[in-house]
Amino acid sequence: MTEFAGIRWREREVCIEYVRIAPGRTDAPLVVFLHEGLGSVAMWKDFPQQLCDAGGFRGLVFSRPAYGRSTPRDEDERWDIDFMHRQAYEVLPAFFEAIGLHEKPWLFGHSDGGSIALLYAARFPDKVAGIVVVAPHIFVEDVTVANIEEARTAYETTDLPQRLGKYHDSADSAFWGWNRIWLHPPFRQWNIEAELAGIRCPVLAIQGIDDEYGTLEQIRGIARRAPQTQRVELADCGHSPHRDQPEQAIVSAVTFIDQNRSPKP
Repeated sequence: MTEFAGIRWREREVCIEYVRIAPGRTDAPLVVFLHEGLGSVAMWKDFPQQLCDAGGFRGLVFSRPAYGRSTPRDEDERWDIDFMHRQAYEVLPAFFEAIGLHEKPWLFGHSDGGSIALLYAARFPDKVAGIVVVAPHIFVEDVTVANIEEARTAYETTDLPQRLGKYHDSADSAFWGWNRIWLHPPFRQWNIEAELAGIRCPVLAIQGIDDEYGTLEQIRGIARRAPQTQRVELADCGHSPHRDQPEQAIVSAVTFIDQNRSPKP
């Protein structure tokens, strides 16, 4: 069942949609799913349910402001270079507070959501049990920009707006917020490698070898700066391992959480 939580952010009231998975598993680890740059609750489809069922976990899936059924971005709202930092440092804590979440969750983040998970874990090391990051970004690469430029052309010339409209109340809000900041020339300098040293929790980093939005240097760079990181590099897999190879993504994540969770008293 979809629920909504209100927070105050960017000097206005914002409504965030979220869905709880298996809340009755009260003693189970809680996994919070952080979606990609064009994602939402609906865009995950049934993957969070599958992962939680496989591991016997609880789940929390939500749409960031501007996405899904959450409050859309104002038409003239332009995101800044630090937009992922603000999601990690401002939106996520405010959302957790709004829904009364005070335990240490596991974060499962894809793409931009993975970057946000890394930033949150670095800033709030005592508030997260561990993180699974899938095709995250820690710096900007030429291949990323080139494919985001192709996405802009597709949005302007194909039925991509209609297809995205299945997952967002406002496809324009979701697409242009993401696309414009990634193609903003100063964003080429965006880099969160220095922040990674602050991560203390266990980290699992998964990436497809054929990722069209980044090279394996993204997760290898995480492992160099957070040496507790476990890496999984998947052959015949693109930017979305949870869609390209869901069984492998689930097995890897469940095994990782089970190996690193605190034993029951």
